[in-house]
Amino acid sequence: MVVAGREGIKRLAMTYLSSSVANKLPAWASAVSFTLLLAGALAPTVATAQESKTGTRFSADADMQAVLDALAGLGGKPIETLDVAEARKQPTPTDAVMAVLKRQGRDTSPTAMVPEVASDDRTIPGPAGPLPVRIYTPTGSGPFPVVVYFHGGGWVLADKNVYDGGARGIAKQTNAIVVSVDYRLAPEAKFPAQHDDALATYQWAAANAASLGGDPRRLAIAGESAGGNLALATAIAARDQRLVAPVHVLAVYPIAQASDFATLSYNDSATAKPLNKAMMGWFADTTFGKPGDKSDPRVDLVHADLRGLPPVTLINARIDPLRSDGDMLAAALGKAGVKVDHRIYDGVTHEFFGMAAVVAKARDAQAHAGQALKASFTAAASG
Repeated sequence: MVVAGREGIKRLAMTYLSSSVANKLPAWASAVSFTLLLAGALAPTVATAQESKTGTRFSADADMQAVLDALAGLGGKPIETLDVAEARKQPTPTDAVMAVLKRQGRDTSPTAMVPEVASDDRTIPGPAGPLPVRIYTPTGSGPFPVVVYFHGGGWVLADKNVYDGGARGIAKQTNAIVVSVDYRLAPEAKFPAQHDDALATYQWAAANAASLGGDPRRLAIAGESAGGNLALATAIAARDQRLVAPVHVLAVYPIAQASDFATLSYNDSATAKPLNKAMMGWFADTTFGKPGDKSDPRVDLVHADLRGLPPVTLINARIDPLRSDGDMLAAALGKAGVKVDHRIYDGVTHEFFGMAAVVAKARDAQAHAGQALKASFTAAASG
């Protein structure tokens, strides 16, 4: 295909160079014209080749691409074309990570991938009934810091099992107890059920930190994607309701607004993998029941009152329609006087954070997040 393109462009260029216009140019100008014409015509061919890999003009690191290839090999259907029940049956990026590990002959058990972190499943009281949680505890003696963690999935898909890698990694990197909750999902429970459950989980963790072996003075909130939105919205609610304040918020590629799907990254990553623009529209249509829900400050964090929040670590991926949400949120946090550390990781996609077992940038991001959280924990303990 590329060769054919080269030959076609060469013929076109030669036709041009033999034209009356080209014959009036000096020899050097004709050569430059030929080179520019050839390069310009071939550029879209290169972009098209890349788009076949990541769905965008951006290239993925080799280890990230291996996960994308494994995910494609699992034969999933486009989420945005399915009903909710069928969408929840589709292979996940976590399934792709497991496939890569198996191909490498490695142990896929959680304790092998993240040693020295134990987990225990239980339920806690929620606004509409019991909520399943997984509590991760590092080895050693406490009291440990406590991190309340919210998984992603557009408020519609996934659970604590799919996002085990991110939550377990945070427990390891911060030497903290992590409480990961299965909040209610839409459309069975429309917005704001997810936010209500998130806040209830945070309140439970604050009240029960000591009985878990944790220190309620060192309490933080974290989340990925839709869970990143829940993390920040919960911190805002804690401020407004005068609850125990978190000392840090970790938001990994959070949804920061759901009204503007024409941002830079929604355009350059409209067909990205594994998350694309159409999927985000599907999530919004499934989650929100009223026209005004998208402008609710729990969803539209970019225009929410962010003053008085603790330090925020904001992590984004280059190949992600939510990248610009991160840019806008970082600017809004800074304008509100909140200390924010915003990092964008090149060569990786949405969902990369929990892939530390196979993706180097995920290990880097988890280590960075761990350092930021530990710094806030240390400051809280000394204060």
